[in-house]
Amino acid sequence: MDDGRVSVSDHVEGRVSYIVADGKRPFAYQFGPPPGMPLRSHAYAEEAVRVRNARLHPALSLDREGFLLVPHETDFTAWDDEAAVKAAYYPQAEALVRRLAGAARVVAFDHNVRSAPRAGRGDAGIREPVRRVHNDYTARSGPQRVRDLMGDEAEALLKNRFAIINVWRPTRGIVYDTPLAVIDASSIAPEDLISTDLRYPDRTGEIQSVAWNPAHRWYYVPRMRPDEALLLKCFDPAEDGRARFAAHCAFDDPAAPPGAPPRESIEVRTLVFFPPESAAY
Repeated sequence: MDDGRVSVSDHVEGRVSYIVADGKRPFAYQFGPPPGMPLRSHAYAEEAVRVRNARLHPALSLDREGFLLVPHETDFTAWDDEAAVKAAYYPQAEALVRRLAGAARVVAFDHNVRSAPRAGRGDAGIREPVRRVHNDYTARSGPQRVRDLMGDEAEALLKNRFAIINVWRPTRGIVYDTPLAVIDASSIAPEDLISTDLRYPDRTGEIQSVAWNPAHRWYYVPRMRPDEALLLKCFDPAEDGRARFAAHCAFDDPAAPPGAPPRESIEVRTLVFFPPESAAY
């Protein structure tokens, strides 16, 4: 295997799974469903898409396309230690987002460690890469996350602009297999985004599933390295033309070398609070 710095083509032809919309509100259980209920209410269909090489587009930005690739060194390695991730890595992710987004305050609040083989073995705290096209928050669930997490501060914070930005990175080696692909937010039509209920034992969350649209422009970072981070803007309430939702999913990279190791990655979710009357970043 190489060091991830070799030149690659300007795009690959991939396949991603979109929801098959039927006009009904979708739902998915995040635990064993009640008797007689399906785990998910809707079908998904694979579509062939052209996935562009984001390395060849250095002008990509959080405000236009909704995502940004940046160098980000870290000496943190205890990815399986949840407490250590929160204590030592969360501050690094917060500092990165604060610097790049021009935020007044950043609060990391959640993370997922992903590895398909380890999740298949049942390793505690490990999840598989998500292959269905989705975005993590909606116009309703984004502000609700602030209310859930920020207590008495929430309503005052919501009076100013905020966003939810994920920090995604490899954890063990270069990502060859099942990299993350992201849709250019400016190519997503409002009707492509379908609010979907996530049903938990004690609550119901809401994400966006995504319906197929041939206008979608897809990007990925081939052979992404552990000294790089991909920022995804998963929610922004601004309705002035800035990117609001960075829909994404994992896909099989046809350019991955034979025998490539499986992807291992982490994403940290952050609440991003801007100064009053903040300019676009």
